[in-house]
Amino acid sequence: MDRLKVLQALTEGRIVPLFYHPDSDTAFQIAAACYRGGARVVEFTNRGPFAHEVFAALRKQLWKDLPGMLLGVGSVQDSGTASLYMQMGANFVVTPLLRTDVISTCNRRKVAVIPGVSTSSEIGVAEEMGCELVKITPGDVLGPAFLKAHLAPCPWTRAMISGGVTPDEGNLKAWFQAGAACVGMGSKLITADITERRDWTSLEQTVRRTVELTGQF
Repeated sequence: MDRLKVLQALTEGRIVPLFYHPDSDTAFQIAAACYRGGARVVEFTNRGPFAHEVFAALRKQLWKDLPGMLLGVGSVQDSGTASLYMQMGANFVVTPLLRTDVISTCNRRKVAVIPGVSTSSEIGVAEEMGCELVKITPGDVLGPAFLKAHLAPCPWTRAMISGGVTPDEGNLKAWFQAGAACVGMGSKLITADITERRDWTSLEQTVRRTVELTGQF
């Protein structure tokens, strides 16, 4: 998919559920619950052994069973890993750090790349390299005040917040009122308890409530 459309989906969707699971069927059930709850973008984190094989199976099943669901990959630390996931159909690539090699590799393929940044200077470097969206992390350490202060002189920045974001109204309101374009949510949204119990109905309901909340800000 065209990267501008991917970026539009990210910012219009407002939330990006992110997760890792070593079992491809469980990964699909998580993505499907998010889809039923109204999310149209999910991020699979590249964290476990053979994670790329799980991603490949998940990507194929999403194409088949969840039309319109975008799938990105997170925790990408080098250009080789980015290339591997792009070959398997990643709609976007997310890094935990400012990795200029990953940005260049994704730009060559015109795949949306969202680099992890934690200072205004890093944001500026990413934007100079053409990144339309940056990931401010760790969100729970930097806080909404950091984003608000950065946007004052740089209102063109579009930021996804990651790290410590919760589905609670107060937390979401603080980030979006500070100027967040979207937020990434992992274990605070897709909890270990829900996954262990395979309670996909609860996950669907939580995602739906979160989508509805973000639409208010």
